[in-house]
Amino acid sequence: MTFKILTDSTADLPENWTQEQGIEVLGLTIQLDGRTYETVGPDRLTSDQLLAKMEAGSQPTTSQINVGQFEEAFRTYAKEGTAVLYVAFASALSGTYQSAVMARDMVLEDFPDALIRIIDTKAASMGEGLLVMKAAEARAAGKSLTETAVLIQSLVPKVKTYFLVDDLNHLMRGGRISKTAALMGSLVNIKPIIAVKGDGTLDSVAKVRGKKKAQAEVVRLTLDGIADPRVVIAYAGERETAENLKEQLLASDQVTEVLLVPLGPVISTHTGPGTLGLFSIAAENQD
Repeated sequence: MTFKILTDSTADLPENWTQEQGIEVLGLTIQLDGRTYETVGPDRLTSDQLLAKMEAGSQPTTSQINVGQFEEAFRTYAKEGTAVLYVAFASALSGTYQSAVMARDMVLEDFPDALIRIIDTKAASMGEGLLVMKAAEARAAGKSLTETAVLIQSLVPKVKTYFLVDDLNHLMRGGRISKTAALMGSLVNIKPIIAVKGDGTLDSVAKVRGKKKAQAEVVRLTLDGIADPRVVIAYAGERETAENLKEQLLASDQVTEVLLVPLGPVISTHTGPGTLGLFSIAAENQD
């Protein structure tokens, strides 16, 4: 292994995969009903536990990874002489990326020769996760950290992310969208499609009447300009619908692999139960 890959729990990568690949995952935390929960490790809060609480009326919040956590991780690898590539959650959606940058600068004061590369994916959930997967594949193919970082940086603007969200009030409560956008999305039988833009911010790109039409539209948007035959679907209590979307995607000759993963607790906190996310890599940069 030529370098260590780090990411965070917003990437929603399956734990068995990250362990097999030797990828370290740092966890954001969730505040729920007066308690603080971890999102990595054996005692982590699961998505199912969180969604059940939210459906019962709980309103969780999230906290970024702090500078101290990053400093500890970076310092450990610097002492070992191990180079690090940290593939980070979108800076437009969290202060996690900036905490990592501050921690790197502190470690470099003591270990000026340490190689710590941080990439702002401008993505969330498996949009970020897809880039971690690409980094792992590049490393396995013998690419250096610098070569891998250049590749991932070139893919950052090509990541396509679409969320089908049942209740936009969760995004409004977290300050991710405006009150006006949330009110528009609450209109009877209107299903909004939210995209992660090229700069990492969220944007409502379509308002479709009815679930089936919304699902067909999000599949169409995903396939439009797709460059990589792998698509990931993340679901928050919508496994059956996710399976249906998978069938629709595989019916296209542009897609050969569709991975289904549960939407992690951090992103689920902000999007709520019933959310579906579709993630792919396009040929062209996204606006």
